[in-house]
Amino acid sequence: MGLYTKLPVAIQEVDIIIAGGGTAGCVVASRLADADPELSILVVESGPNNETPTIQYPALFLANLAPGSKTVQFHETKKSVHVADRVLPLPTGSVLGGGSSINLMMYSRAHPCDWDSWGTPGWTAKEILPYLKKPETFHGENAKGIHGNDGPIHVSRGTYGSERVQDEYIAAAEKVGWREVEDQQSVNALWRANRFISPSGRRQDAATCYLHPRLRDGKHPNLHVLVETQVTRVLIDDQKRAVGVEVRPNPLFHKGEDGALTSRIKARRLVVASSGALCTPSLLERSGVGSKKILEQATIEVVVDLPGVGRGYEDHHLLVYPYLNTLDPTDTLDALVFGRMGSFENLIKSNHRILGWNAQEIQTKVRPSDEEVQALGPEFQQAWDKEFKNFPDKPLAIISVLVGFPGDPSLATGDPCLATTCFTLYPFSRGDVHITGPKLGDPVDFETGFFTDEGQLDVKKYVWLYKKQREVIRRMPSYRGEMAQCHPPFPAESGAACTKLTDGPLAADIADIVYSAADDMVIEKWLRENVNTTWHSLGTCKMLARDQLGVVDGNLNVYGVQGLKIADLSIAPHNVAANTNHTALVIGEKAADIFIEELRLGSI
Repeated sequence: MGLYTKLPVAIQEVDIIIAGGGTAGCVVASRLADADPELSILVVESGPNNETPTIQYPALFLANLAPGSKTVQFHETKKSVHVADRVLPLPTGSVLGGGSSINLMMYSRAHPCDWDSWGTPGWTAKEILPYLKKPETFHGENAKGIHGNDGPIHVSRGTYGSERVQDEYIAAAEKVGWREVEDQQSVNALWRANRFISPSGRRQDAATCYLHPRLRDGKHPNLHVLVETQVTRVLIDDQKRAVGVEVRPNPLFHKGEDGALTSRIKARRLVVASSGALCTPSLLERSGVGSKKILEQATIEVVVDLPGVGRGYEDHHLLVYPYLNTLDPTDTLDALVFGRMGSFENLIKSNHRILGWNAQEIQTKVRPSDEEVQALGPEFQQAWDKEFKNFPDKPLAIISVLVGFPGDPSLATGDPCLATTCFTLYPFSRGDVHITGPKLGDPVDFETGFFTDEGQLDVKKYVWLYKKQREVIRRMPSYRGEMAQCHPPFPAESGAACTKLTDGPLAADIADIVYSAADDMVIEKWLRENVNTTWHSLGTCKMLARDQLGVVDGNLNVYGVQGLKIADLSIAPHNVAANTNHTALVIGEKAADIFIEELRLGSI
């Protein structure tokens, strides 16, 4: 098995090096190995191997965020007045499989208008459809033939769920005009969640489904994976060609081995940067590829002046809202998380069905009505008319129903929790991520840009979204009020004040809450104090023209450097109306075919 924590002496030169063993990197390595088993391929991943119970069993996903976790890297942002002067800790997967090994496993796909908005030949919605299907074996309705039937990633409902929560929410949503559908690319519609979980209840991450089978089958002797090892920089020769990488043992796993203990590995044919939207731009900058100004400030020799590197960071801004309810403990994940079902070890030993669950039951894609857009003001109306009005399949936000407490455990009551997680899909705000010095340990200058857009339109989206999700939840029969400590603190005399019901659900014909201008200010302040990441980072090495701050072309070549490609979510020039794991898989599949064709490895 070609998986190592320390590279064998015999492997000092290979054909292709993939810097990063995340979602797209695993896909690329596997497809290239299939195309030519004689091709020597090395994947270098900074985190550990992913074959652990907390990754394999979906319900244990929160363990990866626990203090001391070695599967996540936390990136700290700069303080910003726009988010109440907070430092936002932004977690990314630092483990083989990347985000696909630690995320919440929600299956969600970008819309056709998203791919078309990228404006790149070969990446349009029509051209990309085969790649949407290629990763999947879809267990569900596929009347339109848009899902895959024989891909390595199984998509299913898993082994557990709450039909009560599903049915209640769907009935309540119908009262505000949202219908249940099968097509996950509909707007003002919802569906019972499918997940990156197999029918047998195991996480479907890229390392498990793509890499590990090929490392074990004896048919890919030249596929090598080096974990617990950091890529410090890409080596670029005087002809501006990538010829290898410099690496060091990750000190988190190799005690006593510090940053001075670096070594070099040569690449005969290609280097692929696949370290994610936060780490790929830093890797390029440490290699001398980036804005001349940034590189000079970091005391790095400029190899290629490429100002787009690290620019235009995007994420889906996340807010969560828990509610009081009359759900049975079996309807939520809380009993497992808070230890009331016994030890994880015993649950695993008995292969309990709840382990094959991520607690997300419904996903809804929504956009405001014409009247609601108008109520958000003339600046919002102008932006809406430009970005959304003529694209009826383009939602503004996603609301997911989560049955389990979604926040700081110290705020939990111990009772079964029902919550919504809400994020808008196309933020107007942008951020940046840049290095400040030549070493891996030097601080990173990271600004998310959350809520920084000039017209404060992102905040207005969330004010609307808070009100909308609340109206649906309060129409569910199990609703008994808001968990007030996790909602905007409206004054007691306000008509929007949080409630606690003791006499049963609200009447079926209950009127909508009327919010005052003062209430809107309370919501806005609370949003700034609580907005966080959705782990959907992208767009820091955009696939655009170089004079538009692009970093790669349509074939994923880094401008100005031969033999250097990028394959991860950093290439996305515009955002997508979905959780981003599926998009990362698609980028990996498309990238692999591009590389196979260019390397002339056989038919694709």
